[in-house]
Amino acid sequence: MTSKKSLPYEGIRVVEFTHMVMGPTCGMILADLGAEVIKVEPIDGDKTRKLLGSGAGFFPMFNRNKKSIAVDIKTPEGIEIVQKLIATADVFSQNFKSGTMAKLGLDYETLKRAHPRLVYVSHKGFLPGPYDHRTALDEVVQMMGGLAYMTGPEDRPLRAGSSVNDIMGGVFGAIGAMAALRQREINGEGQEVQSSLFENNVFLVGQHMMQYAVTGNAAKPMPGRISAWAIYDVFELAAGEKIFLAVVSDTQWKIFCEAFGFADLYADPNLKLNNQRVQARTTLIPEIRKRLSGFTAKHVSDVFEKNGLPFAPITRPEQLFDDPHLIATGGLAPIKITDGPMSGQETTTPLLPLMMAGERLGIRHNPPMLGEQTTEILGQLGYSPQEIEKFLLDGAVH
Repeated sequence: MTSKKSLPYEGIRVVEFTHMVMGPTCGMILADLGAEVIKVEPIDGDKTRKLLGSGAGFFPMFNRNKKSIAVDIKTPEGIEIVQKLIATADVFSQNFKSGTMAKLGLDYETLKRAHPRLVYVSHKGFLPGPYDHRTALDEVVQMMGGLAYMTGPEDRPLRAGSSVNDIMGGVFGAIGAMAALRQREINGEGQEVQSSLFENNVFLVGQHMMQYAVTGNAAKPMPGRISAWAIYDVFELAAGEKIFLAVVSDTQWKIFCEAFGFADLYADPNLKLNNQRVQARTTLIPEIRKRLSGFTAKHVSDVFEKNGLPFAPITRPEQLFDDPHLIATGGLAPIKITDGPMSGQETTTPLLPLMMAGERLGIRHNPPMLGEQTTEILGQLGYSPQEIEKFLLDGAVH
């Protein structure tokens, strides 16, 4: 855990009704920036606490620096508790299906009448329009929004290897909340902020849309694209090792040829300029592959690093726990796993990819156990120890 220091959103209270990835990401960002984020969970807990497979990392990744209160919102006592809690909040964040919050009396139109300064963040599949009745998933919007098409080989759409829209949708939700809080400082009024998966995905592929607008040529999927640079690919080296290498300017081409002793390639007048090399890719890339195939990945990496050329080893996610740069720069912070088969174990987790005043934004609190702060928060809301005990016995809270 990091030591106490001033953070930009200290004093801001966020109450979140969120689950899965998009909504929790928004709350995590605000929490990392110093806000007090209270996660309202059902009595049996956020379902991501128990997910297996690719979902097993959701809860510990996106719920650090938060508090947990577990409430049965199907009871009058539970709804009363939630309403009292929202009355203390600056931000209310939710990512449930359209209509769910209205049934509970927790929709923006209802809450703003009692709390006109409240910033209400809705994380949605689609912004209001013809599609907003649909159920969205990251895969759904990747497929319909062009990202899966651009990621896979021709005619083989492939989802990106991370929950990119869920995560970035949460990022934009947090940006919207921060902007709304700033605007509230000016006019004293809250507002509803809406962030969505589909529109986020369209933003991600906007560069390819604009490529078509500028050139009249539709963008090819990434594996079949016409690269802007001749050498910009994964190469197989000795013993089957693979490495990504890039040579993206005429100056870098000169350095590359000199470093590996490819004087004949540099002397070829048909390869002098980048666009010439791009046009010659069908013959140039096989030739480069053949010439590099006998080198080890370490040797090629050392040459590229020494000469300031772009390169990257092909790394699996689990290998990043041991990445020397992340370790040396404090990019991984210790946390304790609170759920699942590794519950109670210490590990590390990636921090937000930014620095403020020369420091990373660290972990102040582990991902909370279910209802870990229920008693504390109820006490803050004015409930007596006897009332809290009754709530616990009746199952209204956990």
